[in-house]
Amino acid sequence: MHCGRPLAHETDEYCPDCEKTGPEGSSIRQGRSLWVHREPVSTALYRFKYRNRRRFGMLFARELAEVYGRQMERWRIGVILPVPLHPSRKRQRGFNQSEILAEALSKYTGIPMRTDVLFRIRKTTPQKRLGRSERMQNLAGAFGVSRRWEPAENVLLIDDIYTTGATLERAASVLRKAGVSNVFFLTISIGQGV
Repeated sequence: MHCGRPLAHETDEYCPDCEKTGPEGSSIRQGRSLWVHREPVSTALYRFKYRNRRRFGMLFARELAEVYGRQMERWRIGVILPVPLHPSRKRQRGFNQSEILAEALSKYTGIPMRTDVLFRIRKTTPQKRLGRSERMQNLAGAFGVSRRWEPAENVLLIDDIYTTGATLERAASVLRKAGVSNVFFLTISIGQGV
């Protein structure tokens, strides 16, 4: 199991997306999500992200800490990093939902969270209607890492939804190039993929 997506058959080792890259071809070591992206989760996430229900972030983060707290200990996470929004998108929305999740998760777990490490340096088009390869192309050169940061060995990326994994993969790739040994992720939901 690599991304944690539900598998179509008990005998499958990887979901179709992870099968394409395999764990060796990915910059992500491993990740998990709380729920499959369907009702009522999809509506709750939509309200959190687009209807300014920021308090949902605390509830989601508490659930992440309860369900995956021991997993985070096994991963030996040194720092939590939210997937950043481009500054223009953050201004438009008024907040970064991943940052709210990461900050609350940090409070629940005691693991430090940083927002001065990973940056969205190129504005990208919304990914909603793009396939995995289009998403990867769209995100090429989208992320950067602070040169002043002393890389942690094990980093946890936080995002709201794992669809194809393209966003997390691109972010993990720049972190690995910056010297991080292992990049893990947690999200609230994951695409069904089965």
